[in-house]
Amino acid sequence: MTTDAPAGRVATSKSQLAYEWLHERIVSHRFTPGYRLVLSQIANELKVSTVPVREAIRRLEAEGLVTFEKNIGAQVAMVDEGEYVATMQTLAVVEGAATGFSAPLLTADDLAGAREVNQRMRECLQHFDPRRFTELNEEFHAVLFARCPNEHITDLVHRGWNRMRMLRGSTFSFVPGRAVESVAEHEQLVALIEDGSDPVEVELAARRHRTATLDAFRQFQRDHDQHGPSHGGQA
Repeated sequence: MTTDAPAGRVATSKSQLAYEWLHERIVSHRFTPGYRLVLSQIANELKVSTVPVREAIRRLEAEGLVTFEKNIGAQVAMVDEGEYVATMQTLAVVEGAATGFSAPLLTADDLAGAREVNQRMRECLQHFDPRRFTELNEEFHAVLFARCPNEHITDLVHRGWNRMRMLRGSTFSFVPGRAVESVAEHEQLVALIEDGSDPVEVELAARRHRTATLDAFRQFQRDHDQHGPSHGGQA
Protein backbone atom coordinates (compact mmCIF):
# COMPACT_ATOMS: atom_id res chain seq x y z
CA MET A 1 0.00 0.00 0.00
CA THR A 2 2.84 2.37 0.73
CA THR A 3 4.09 2.19 -2.86
CA ASP A 4 0.72 2.53 -4.58
CA ALA A 5 0.11 6.17 -3.62
CA PRO A 6 3.42 7.51 -4.90
CA ALA A 7 2.95 5.54 -8.13
CA GLY A 8 -0.49 7.04 -8.51
CA ARG A 9 0.88 10.52 -7.95
CA VAL A 10 3.61 9.90 -10.53
CA ALA A 11 1.01 8.74 -13.08
CA THR A 12 -1.09 11.80 -12.36
CA SER A 13 1.94 14.04 -12.68
CA LYS A 14 2.84 12.55 -16.06
CA SER A 15 -0.74 12.98 -17.25
CA GLN A 16 -0.67 16.60 -16.11
CA LEU A 17 2.66 17.12 -17.86
CA ALA A 18 1.26 15.72 -21.09
CA TYR A 19 -1.87 17.82 -20.72
CA GLU A 20 0.06 21.06 -20.17
CA TRP A 21 2.47 20.26 -23.01
CA LEU A 22 -0.35 19.63 -25.47
CA HIS A 23 -2.53 22.48 -24.22
CA GLU A 24 0.25 25.04 -24.68
CA ARG A 25 0.92 23.92 -28.24
CA ILE A 26 -2.73 23.97 -29.19
CA VAL A 27 -3.60 27.41 -27.80
CA SER A 28 -0.39 28.91 -29.24
CA HIS A 29 -1.26 27.44 -32.69
CA ARG A 30 1.94 25.42 -32.81
CA PHE A 31 -0.47 22.52 -33.23
CA THR A 32 -3.00 23.96 -35.66
CA PRO A 33 -6.62 22.86 -36.22
CA GLY A 34 -6.66 19.42 -37.78
CA TYR A 35 -3.17 18.54 -36.54
CA ARG A 36 -3.00 14.80 -35.78
CA LEU A 37 -2.06 13.83 -32.25
CA VAL A 38 -0.24 10.50 -32.48
CA LEU A 39 0.03 8.82 -29.07
CA SER A 40 3.33 7.07 -29.68
CA GLN A 41 5.04 10.18 -31.05
CA ILE A 42 3.92 12.36 -28.15
CA ALA A 43 4.86 9.69 -25.63
CA ASN A 44 8.35 9.44 -27.14
CA GLU A 45 8.71 13.21 -27.10
CA LEU A 46 7.78 13.39 -23.42
CA LYS A 47 9.56 10.14 -22.53
CA VAL A 48 6.46 8.63 -20.93
CA SER A 49 4.15 5.74 -21.78
CA THR A 50 1.07 6.25 -23.92
CA VAL A 51 -1.24 5.94 -20.88
CA PRO A 52 -0.80 9.50 -19.51
CA VAL A 53 -0.85 10.88 -23.04
CA ARG A 54 -4.18 9.18 -23.69
CA GLU A 55 -5.54 10.60 -20.42
CA ALA A 56 -4.37 14.09 -21.38
CA ILE A 57 -5.97 13.84 -24.81
CA ARG A 58 -9.28 12.69 -23.30
CA ARG A 59 -9.16 15.69 -20.97
CA LEU A 60 -8.52 18.04 -23.89
CA GLU A 61 -11.37 16.37 -25.76
CA ALA A 62 -13.71 17.16 -22.87
CA GLU A 63 -12.62 20.79 -23.11
CA GLY A 64 -13.42 20.88 -26.81
CA LEU A 65 -9.81 21.34 -27.91
CA VAL A 66 -9.41 17.86 -29.37
CA THR A 67 -11.71 15.60 -31.36
CA PHE A 68 -11.60 11.94 -32.40
CA GLU A 69 -12.33 11.30 -36.06
CA LYS A 70 -12.97 8.02 -37.84
CA ASN A 71 -9.88 6.65 -39.61
CA ILE A 72 -7.87 9.63 -38.36
CA GLY A 73 -7.76 9.39 -34.57
CA ALA A 74 -7.18 12.34 -32.28
CA GLN A 75 -6.66 15.74 -33.84
CA VAL A 76 -6.79 19.37 -32.79
CA ALA A 77 -10.38 20.56 -33.02
CA MET A 78 -11.43 22.47 -36.10
CA VAL A 79 -12.22 26.16 -35.99
CA ASP A 80 -15.45 27.90 -36.94
CA GLU A 81 -16.03 26.69 -40.50
CA GLY A 82 -18.14 29.73 -41.34
CA GLU A 83 -15.23 32.02 -40.62
CA TYR A 84 -12.90 29.85 -42.65
CA VAL A 85 -15.25 29.90 -45.64
CA ALA A 86 -15.72 33.68 -45.41
CA THR A 87 -11.96 34.23 -45.27
CA MET A 88 -11.36 31.97 -48.28
CA GLN A 89 -14.08 33.72 -50.27
CA THR A 90 -12.61 37.11 -49.45
CA LEU A 91 -9.14 35.93 -50.41
CA ALA A 92 -10.44 34.63 -53.74
CA VAL A 93 -11.70 38.12 -54.58
CA VAL A 94 -8.80 40.27 -53.36
CA GLU A 95 -6.01 37.88 -54.39
CA GLY A 96 -7.63 37.48 -57.80
CA ALA A 97 -7.83 41.26 -58.22
CA ALA A 98 -4.22 41.75 -57.07
CA THR A 99 -3.03 39.11 -59.56
CA GLY A 100 -5.04 40.67 -62.37
CA PHE A 101 -3.60 44.14 -61.73
CA SER A 102 -0.10 42.71 -61.43
CA ALA A 103 -0.19 40.49 -64.53
CA PRO A 104 0.67 43.10 -67.23
CA LEU A 105 3.62 44.31 -65.14
CA LEU A 106 5.24 40.93 -64.50
CA THR A 107 8.58 40.30 -66.21
CA ALA A 108 9.95 37.14 -67.76
CA ASP A 109 12.16 36.77 -64.69
CA ASP A 110 9.10 37.03 -62.43
CA LEU A 111 7.34 34.25 -64.31
CA ALA A 112 10.48 32.11 -64.31
CA GLY A 113 10.63 32.60 -60.54
CA ALA A 114 6.99 31.55 -60.18
CA ARG A 115 7.66 28.42 -62.22
CA GLU A 116 10.68 27.60 -60.06
CA VAL A 117 8.56 27.78 -56.91
CA ASN A 118 5.87 25.66 -58.54
CA GLN A 119 8.48 23.06 -59.42
CA ARG A 120 9.46 22.88 -55.75
CA MET A 121 5.78 22.37 -54.96
CA ARG A 122 5.66 19.54 -57.49
CA GLU A 123 8.70 17.91 -55.85
CA CYS A 124 7.04 18.35 -52.44
CA LEU A 125 4.20 16.09 -53.61
CA GLN A 126 6.53 13.06 -53.58
CA HIS A 127 6.89 13.18 -49.79
CA PHE A 128 3.93 15.37 -49.02
CA ASP A 129 4.33 17.91 -46.24
CA PRO A 130 1.14 20.03 -46.06
CA ARG A 131 2.75 22.82 -44.05
CA ARG A 132 5.71 23.17 -46.42
CA PHE A 133 3.42 22.94 -49.42
CA THR A 134 1.31 25.79 -48.02
CA GLU A 135 4.42 27.94 -47.48
CA LEU A 136 5.48 27.38 -51.08
CA ASN A 137 1.92 28.08 -52.25
CA GLU A 138 2.03 31.50 -50.60
CA GLU A 139 5.47 32.15 -52.10
CA PHE A 140 4.16 31.30 -55.57
CA HIS A 141 1.17 33.61 -55.36
CA ALA A 142 3.24 36.39 -53.81
CA VAL A 143 5.32 36.44 -57.00
CA LEU A 144 2.24 36.77 -59.18
CA PHE A 145 0.74 39.75 -57.39
CA ALA A 146 4.04 41.36 -56.32
CA ARG A 147 3.73 44.11 -58.95
CA CYS A 148 0.13 45.03 -58.15
CA PRO A 149 0.11 48.87 -58.09
CA ASN A 150 -2.77 49.03 -55.61
CA GLU A 151 -1.25 48.74 -52.14
CA HIS A 152 -4.67 48.67 -50.48
CA ILE A 153 -5.55 45.47 -52.30
CA THR A 154 -2.23 43.77 -51.52
CA ASP A 155 -2.66 44.77 -47.88
CA LEU A 156 -6.04 43.02 -47.86
CA VAL A 157 -4.43 39.91 -49.35
CA HIS A 158 -1.79 39.77 -46.63
CA ARG A 159 -4.44 40.33 -43.97
CA GLY A 160 -6.36 37.39 -45.41
CA TRP A 161 -3.26 35.21 -45.38
CA ASN A 162 -2.56 36.10 -41.77
CA ARG A 163 -6.11 35.22 -40.84
CA MET A 164 -5.84 31.89 -42.63
CA ARG A 165 -2.70 31.03 -40.66
CA MET A 166 -4.63 31.55 -37.44
CA LEU A 167 -7.60 29.52 -38.62
CA ARG A 168 -5.86 26.52 -40.11
CA GLY A 169 -2.32 25.31 -40.66
CA SER A 170 -3.01 23.88 -44.11
CA THR A 171 -6.18 23.01 -45.99
CA PHE A 172 -4.06 20.51 -47.92
CA SER A 173 -3.83 18.42 -44.73
CA PHE A 174 -7.47 17.51 -45.26
CA VAL A 175 -7.59 17.37 -49.06
CA PRO A 176 -4.08 16.31 -50.19
CA GLY A 177 -5.43 15.39 -53.62
CA ARG A 178 -6.16 19.07 -54.16
CA ALA A 179 -2.40 19.77 -53.99
CA VAL A 180 -1.81 17.93 -57.29
CA GLU A 181 -4.56 19.92 -58.99
CA SER A 182 -3.22 23.14 -57.50
CA VAL A 183 0.23 22.66 -59.04
CA ALA A 184 -1.34 22.06 -62.47
CA GLU A 185 -3.52 25.17 -62.12
CA HIS A 186 -0.46 27.22 -61.18
CA GLU A 187 1.19 26.27 -64.45
CA GLN A 188 -1.95 27.25 -66.36
CA LEU A 189 -2.09 30.58 -64.54
CA VAL A 190 1.53 31.41 -65.39
CA ALA A 191 0.93 30.45 -69.03
CA LEU A 192 -2.13 32.70 -69.14
CA ILE A 193 -0.09 35.67 -67.95
CA GLU A 194 2.82 34.78 -70.24
CA ASP A 195 0.46 34.82 -73.24
CA GLY A 196 -0.59 38.40 -72.42
CA SER A 197 -4.19 37.49 -71.60
CA ASP A 198 -6.63 40.17 -70.55
CA PRO A 199 -6.07 41.09 -66.87
CA VAL A 200 -9.73 40.38 -66.14
CA GLU A 201 -9.31 36.85 -67.49
CA VAL A 202 -6.25 36.41 -65.27
CA GLU A 203 -8.16 37.75 -62.27
CA LEU A 204 -11.01 35.29 -62.79
CA ALA A 205 -8.61 32.38 -63.26
CA ALA A 206 -6.84 33.25 -60.01
CA ARG A 207 -10.20 33.54 -58.25
CA ARG A 208 -11.37 30.16 -59.58
CA HIS A 209 -8.10 28.63 -58.42
CA ARG A 210 -8.69 29.79 -54.85
CA THR A 211 -12.37 28.80 -54.77
CA ALA A 212 -11.52 25.34 -56.12
CA THR A 213 -9.56 24.69 -52.93
CA LEU A 214 -12.52 25.87 -50.89
CA ASP A 215 -14.86 23.62 -52.90
CA ALA A 216 -12.56 20.64 -52.27
CA PHE A 217 -12.57 21.34 -48.54
CA ARG A 218 -16.37 21.66 -48.50
CA GLN A 219 -16.64 18.29 -50.22
CA PHE A 220 -14.35 16.84 -47.57
CA GLN A 221 -16.62 18.26 -44.88
CA ARG A 222 -19.73 16.80 -46.52
CA ASP A 223 -18.12 13.37 -46.77
CA HIS A 224 -16.92 13.67 -43.17
CA ASP A 225 -20.38 14.65 -41.90
CA GLN A 226 -21.97 11.68 -43.66
CA HIS A 227 -19.70 9.21 -41.89
CA GLY A 228 -19.72 11.06 -38.59
CA PRO A 229 -17.05 11.15 -35.91
CA SER A 230 -15.89 8.07 -34.09
CA HIS A 231 -14.48 7.81 -30.59
CA GLY A 232 -12.96 4.43 -31.18
CA GLY A 233 -9.41 3.54 -32.20
CA GLN A 234 -6.09 4.96 -31.18
CA ALA A 235 -4.68 8.41 -31.79
